[in-house]
Amino acid sequence: MPRRGAAESGGYVPRRLFLTNGVGRHKEKLTSFEMALRDAGIASYNLVKVSSIFPPHCKIIPKKLGLQLLKPGQILHVVMSENATNEPHRLLAASIGVAIPKNPDNYGYLSEHHGFGQTDDAAGDYAEDLAASMLATILGVDFDPDKSYDEKKEIWRFSGQIVRTFHTTQSALGDKNGLWTTAIACAVFV
Repeated sequence: MPRRGAAESGGYVPRRLFLTNGVGRHKEKLTSFEMALRDAGIASYNLVKVSSIFPPHCKIIPKKLGLQLLKPGQILHVVMSENATNEPHRLLAASIGVAIPKNPDNYGYLSEHHGFGQTDDAAGDYAEDLAASMLATILGVDFDPDKSYDEKKEIWRFSGQIVRTFHTTQSALGDKNGLWTTAIACAVFV
């Protein structure tokens, strides 16, 4: 029996996802990005950036297992946050937030956040907040967007509809000698 194509089968829906991050430094901006991809373990793949939906029934797997399932040159769909500077000592961060609904038949959200002057915790909390806020709006969870992250997290927890939020974040200080410094954070679909 011939194999059905993606269009005939309803399209490609990833079943697994892993998170990774990295930092790179170089005199050329593009090469510092390549170094960050190497640090994250995904430089040998063709990356296609996609938007921010966490597919129904998708499983989070460890990075090590995810990388074992891949072949160099393979096309990978990723949600990526990246940030770069050549300003010495400037703090930068790139973060991916994840919000997963309680019902695995529903989709969740991934968010990309990149900023300056933020620690891993601050950038990660912000990215989680973004993802959970997007998910809350489709689930009908009422919350005040002006409340603090911790206050909103309590509302999401008590709603019983958001099972968990988490993030992967990479922060870095700009190279003291002015080399380009690039930070990336990625959700990689397998």
